[in-house]
Amino acid sequence: MTEAAIRKKPGMVSVKDMPILQDGPPPGGFPPVRYARRIPNKGPSAVAIFFAAFGAFSWGMYQVGKGNKIRRALKEEKYAARRAILPVLQAEEDERFVKEWKKYLEYEAEVMKDVPGWKVGENVYNSGKWVPPATGELRPDVW
Repeated sequence: MTEAAIRKKPGMVSVKDMPILQDGPPPGGFPPVRYARRIPNKGPSAVAIFFAAFGAFSWGMYQVGKGNKIRRALKEEKYAARRAILPVLQAEEDERFVKEWKKYLEYEAEVMKDVPGWKVGENVYNSGKWVPPATGELRPDVW
């Protein structure tokens, strides 16, 4: 059934009764379609970024170089102090060694007094070289 028969009003009986009206462009035509990729020109250029990065890197390397010079000077000062105090420390160690060696020879003479032909302090090895002991004490069991 058509709309006119249902509502009891005059109207179209068929779509064919519609006036022909075609949709078209507005007068003067449509504006052109923007299909190109347009990136806004915001921020610094690539050259400015490059020079800023190069400047930051150069400043950082300069700071590292300054730090290396200071560290090298402190290390040299430490080594100079060690070189200056080394003779004093060596003299103290030699003095301690002589006292320990005398104590050891006395102990050896006491222990080996009954052995005929024993010479106190003589090397029992046939190397011909004197080698100082590697440890801090000559004999830990001797007081």
